[in-house]
Amino acid sequence: MSARVRTCRCGSRLSRYNNGDLCVSCERSVAFAQASQPPVVPAGVWQDATVRRALLCGDFGQASRRVRVLVGLRQDDLAALTGLTQSFLSMLESGARRLVSIDRIGGFLDGLGVPAELRITGNAQAPAPTGSESHASSCDTPGDLRELASQAATQSLRFADRFSTSNVTDDDLEDFTYALADIATAYVHAPLHPLLHDLLATRDRVFALLDGHQAPHQTRELFLLAGTSCLLLAHASQNLGDEKAAMAQIRAAWTCAERADHHGLRAWSKGTAALIAEWSPRRQAALTYTREALRHAPRGESRIRIAAIQARAAARIGDRPRALAALDILRTAREQPAEPEGLGRFGGLLTFPEAKQEYYIGGTYTLLGEHALAEQHATTALNLYENGPREDRSYGDEALARLDITTARLAAGELEGAGEQLNHLFQLPPELRIRQLGTAMHRISGLLQQPQLAGNRFARELAHAARDYQAIDTTTKVLPQ
Repeated sequence: MSARVRTCRCGSRLSRYNNGDLCVSCERSVAFAQASQPPVVPAGVWQDATVRRALLCGDFGQASRRVRVLVGLRQDDLAALTGLTQSFLSMLESGARRLVSIDRIGGFLDGLGVPAELRITGNAQAPAPTGSESHASSCDTPGDLRELASQAATQSLRFADRFSTSNVTDDDLEDFTYALADIATAYVHAPLHPLLHDLLATRDRVFALLDGHQAPHQTRELFLLAGTSCLLLAHASQNLGDEKAAMAQIRAAWTCAERADHHGLRAWSKGTAALIAEWSPRRQAALTYTREALRHAPRGESRIRIAAIQARAAARIGDRPRALAALDILRTAREQPAEPEGLGRFGGLLTFPEAKQEYYIGGTYTLLGEHALAEQHATTALNLYENGPREDRSYGDEALARLDITTARLAAGELEGAGEQLNHLFQLPPELRIRQLGTAMHRISGLLQQPQLAGNRFARELAHAARDYQAIDTTTKVLPQ
């Protein structure tokens, strides 16, 4: 569930880091109201020509600005005196809002202590001049216009100052990129539990920075980093068997991809949604996600990955023509030059190397019942993993590839060869047994209990071991309490 949105009494949304019930502005107003000696506007202020002209013309925004300058008050101070909110007073001074209610005008004048001779009659602020009148108004002398221009320049500079400073440096962005790259790389060959702490800490730091101000290109990069962290959390949730949490992370990653305007993150998010759906009861939805992903996927590993997921998802629901067509898309994508819009710079889980491609192709052929081709591609995947860099080895892919080989050997009646592959999986530490492995092992147990193997003691022993195979324990406490 999403966190409850808290608001201040003035309607402003409260920051998640604000444990109180009031926003900063209202807290200042309350403190001001409780002060023993609230500020007062000295009588001499009403002799100022600019103040007098502004009040007589009904220009309360200009009057407010001039009074604050003369007395040295903040907008918060004047807001507390007049009963207005600081945000409304700011808009009043900028000309974005006007005082039209007689009650609010009276409260404004009473709060400042404006003398009776300077209070305009009527129940509304004087209308702004239009057309040729804007240059002929008795309240707009050349001196007034120069002062108004000067004040406008000051306001513009203040606005610019708010966005000229950033709460993040390019070095910070590089550090976050390295942190996520380390996690993505370790993810494919290390136990999941220890990585969650670092991943959550990195995501939370990026989220916190997005609450501040930074240059537009830095904001886009922060959204890319935030989306990538959510994407990794989606994979983690899926591997732990929590589909609902995984899809929630995907939605967050997609939102970040839209804000970052990053095609690679869009494609990977939809592809991961397809992967989650493929292993769930909603298998048909996987094909919808892959079609959406292909619209965004840049050439290279992103497009190859989507085609591989599409092929396996189609094979899983028995759609042979679509599965074979997707394999053709995969082979074509392999021949195309790569585009730089993917997530390859993070490495590890966010890449789709040849070994992984071969594993997916083998899995597709297993589901299509073409076991000779399945074993060929699964064996190629294992060889590539075993002879490649250690940090690129995926214990999950290797384990599932061995199950494809096991299925092929059972289909060929090679029980001993199947047992050899299963033995590798029985020795895999429990913390490396992703949930998909448990599901696939249950299928193997069913194959080992076919009628033709009923009298084989070795088959019964393997079936029993496969049936009792325990995947990762999702109830393990992985976060500090």
